[in-house]
Amino acid sequence: MGCLPTPRTEGEILSSPNLKPFSFSELKNATRNFRPDSLLGEGGFGYVFKGWIDENTLAATKPGSGMVVAVKKLKPEGFQGHKEWLTEVDYLGQLHHPNLVKLIGYCSEGENRLLVYEFMPKGSLENHLFRRGPQPLSWVVRLKVAIGAARGLSFLHDLKSQVIYRDFKASNILLDGEFNAKLSDFGLAKAGPTGDRTHVSTQVMGTHGYAAPEYVATGRLTAKSDVYSFGVVLLELLSGRRAVDKTKVGVEQNLVDWAKPYLGDKRKLFRIMDTKLGGQYPQKSAYTAATLALQCLSTEAKLRPKMSEVLAALEQLEAPKTASKHTQLDQQSIPLPVQKSPIRQHRSPMHLTPSASPLPSHKQSPRAY
Repeated sequence: MGCLPTPRTEGEILSSPNLKPFSFSELKNATRNFRPDSLLGEGGFGYVFKGWIDENTLAATKPGSGMVVAVKKLKPEGFQGHKEWLTEVDYLGQLHHPNLVKLIGYCSEGENRLLVYEFMPKGSLENHLFRRGPQPLSWVVRLKVAIGAARGLSFLHDLKSQVIYRDFKASNILLDGEFNAKLSDFGLAKAGPTGDRTHVSTQVMGTHGYAAPEYVATGRLTAKSDVYSFGVVLLELLSGRRAVDKTKVGVEQNLVDWAKPYLGDKRKLFRIMDTKLGGQYPQKSAYTAATLALQCLSTEAKLRPKMSEVLAALEQLEAPKTASKHTQLDQQSIPLPVQKSPIRQHRSPMHLTPSASPLPSHKQSPRAY
């Protein structure tokens, strides 16, 4: 779906023909009065409940009949909460892509702000990578998730009116029944620079550990900020470790700082690979993915590849090798600049108080939907 027009009024946003306005009582019925056993997840934004609506009329139905949806109920948090809610309705009401979660409708009644999405049965990538419980993800599934998420970001960056997602992280990547990845939570999305401008200047928002260093330091936002965050998630997929893990000691608390020295070294890469993979991954593909992550994590934004290039490189890994395996794999390289030096990241004062800063720490942000 094409391009986004200039900023719209709240009235224009809410009258989107693609979205159904729900009444609060309809959504109460759809979720059995927001009963605790309908709760799918919670985060800093509020709660997500499982609900049921009629496939054709979209009216609330009895639980167990019709189509399952996820209903996000925001905490009444004043202006910022409303602004993010409206941004989400604005973007998802206009943008349609297989790798973006589908927004079905919304509710704005008094203080109540809710969003109704397609239900994603496999939950978030965060749950699969870091929580005990579900089967560990295989290499093939991890690659599939990386490609789906890259397609979603690529789509946003390549729109005529570019969109910068700004909150790319494992908890915002949702998975359908076949592990197709979809980006959710567009509350922080921003229109990209226009005309001769190279960046958008904005208050630093996002999540500690995923935000690009130049963005944290200066508030200058470009599509390359999303590319950095993609590199962090790619690293999480390879290592099975969180971007920031306070239970670890020293350099290991920050995934990028810890992993960077190993990424460009074929012989050392195994040291950061997720032990839950049990060694079941093609070493050459893993090394190519690691090299790609390293490029995305370049301290200098202009050295990072575009998302369309990242996507092409990942799809190359998934494509069945037609030629004899050896010749094809040996020649396989990504025509992108590799930044070899594991430069230590500049620490900005923003990181000193993650809880007070607008960059929530992980504890605060299991934003499930």
